[in-house]
Amino acid sequence: MGTMLHMEKVEVNYGNIKALKGITLTVNDGEFVTIIGANGAGKSTTLLSIAGGANISGGSLLLHGTDITHRTSEYRVKNGIALVPEGRRIFPDLTVYENMEIGAYCRSDSAEIKKDIKKYFEMFPILGERQHQAAGNLSGGEQQMLAISRALMGNPKLLLLDEPSLGLAPIIIEEVFKTIAELNKNGSTILLVEQNARKALQFASRGYVLETGQIVMEGVAQDLLNDPKIIDAYLGGGL
Repeated sequence: MGTMLHMEKVEVNYGNIKALKGITLTVNDGEFVTIIGANGAGKSTTLLSIAGGANISGGSLLLHGTDITHRTSEYRVKNGIALVPEGRRIFPDLTVYENMEIGAYCRSDSAEIKKDIKKYFEMFPILGERQHQAAGNLSGGEQQMLAISRALMGNPKLLLLDEPSLGLAPIIIEEVFKTIAELNKNGSTILLVEQNARKALQFASRGYVLETGQIVMEGVAQDLLNDPKIIDAYLGGGL
């Protein structure tokens, strides 16, 4: 198993605030890795530093061994990194189909793009049924499925997901996580940031725990799920 992504002592500053204080983590090809932690721990900043949305002020970021620390976000997208941002950020006034087309903006293989749209509409039949409707009319869960499908339209090697369960009902959260696990089973490498620590650790293979911009624990997801410190801090004191 090769190393897809390696962060080495990555630092990110917002003005005088050190948001990341030397993060070191690895995501291997085909893995499903999660980062858990409280609000303000630096989870979203970690994903933004990988996607190119936050400037790295120290340390290094390697994608398949190539240093991309100071590469543009466009370069990162073209080289296989896709981010599904917190809050989904679909284009509400455009149709579902148009949102999907936007996801393929780096591609020029129009026949294959059409095939891929069809493939994801088969994966998410509700999107296919509503492809000509404004995306803003979809429910929260449907918008999350659209945001994920749109990211997949770029044929990413690494899919970054920022709080996909945010604002969704429990039954929909389960569906979203099953979808992410299915994508992973079909070959997508996943790095997921989640406040819903229990759900994230149930589905991921490995996990990192982030506190105030630093990794404080890492391990096999199942071990973290059963760790008394994690139970106490993030899982409400019991399973």
